[in-house]
Amino acid sequence: MMILFPAIDLLDGRCVRLQQGQYDKQTIYSESPVQMAKYWENKGAPYLHVVDLDAARTNEMKNKPYIKKIAQTVQIPLQVGGGIRSLERIKMYLDAGVTRVIIGTAAITDPNFLKNAVDRYGDKIVVSIDAKNGYVATEGWEATSGVKAIKLGYQLQNMGVKTIVYTDIAKDGMLQGPNFNELKQINEQTNLKVIASGGITTPKDIKKLKQLNVYGAIVGKALYDGTVTLESLLEVV
Repeated sequence: MMILFPAIDLLDGRCVRLQQGQYDKQTIYSESPVQMAKYWENKGAPYLHVVDLDAARTNEMKNKPYIKKIAQTVQIPLQVGGGIRSLERIKMYLDAGVTRVIIGTAAITDPNFLKNAVDRYGDKIVVSIDAKNGYVATEGWEATSGVKAIKLGYQLQNMGVKTIVYTDIAKDGMLQGPNFNELKQINEQTNLKVIASGGITTPKDIKKLKQLNVYGAIVGKALYDGTVTLESLLEVV
């Protein structure tokens, strides 16, 4: 069964959404990330996707207390990303009750760190592939590398990574549906468990992702804007 992940993006201790990853295009949805996490759990969410936007951009851990509190408060698993650049930080989150940790930029810039993380923590490590026009983006989406997303997928698989989050930045926060072609390619051509992210808006999107046989889907803006309800998406799954 495909897993749905409501997204909780943290900036300055608040629950926000960014449009296409741009920090100057943010909407604040809640002053209490912990209440928001509880809300999604009560609505039937099987898993939560939490991102520390401050840590992703500046490496500052100002949202750590909120993430720890979420892990202590909800019964469902959560995966956390944003600024994961050291084994110490991974250990800190896993010790706090986080189920999986997502490595983003560092997976590109520091392959040795990623290898050590996978060797030590196995399938508790997820890698985030954020792509723009098929190429990997880094640094909180503010830079694009020369690395093809599918090529990175092969490398990650060879390294022992089991799960990836695949985000098409051009689609993120635009409510226009995900990039099905890219998702289909990476899902079919690798053995990775693919979690789709970016632009997922309607039950129809979820139905199509289910047909592609992807492992999971992250839903953010559409849920917060009321474009769609979690219940209607869970019905499709």
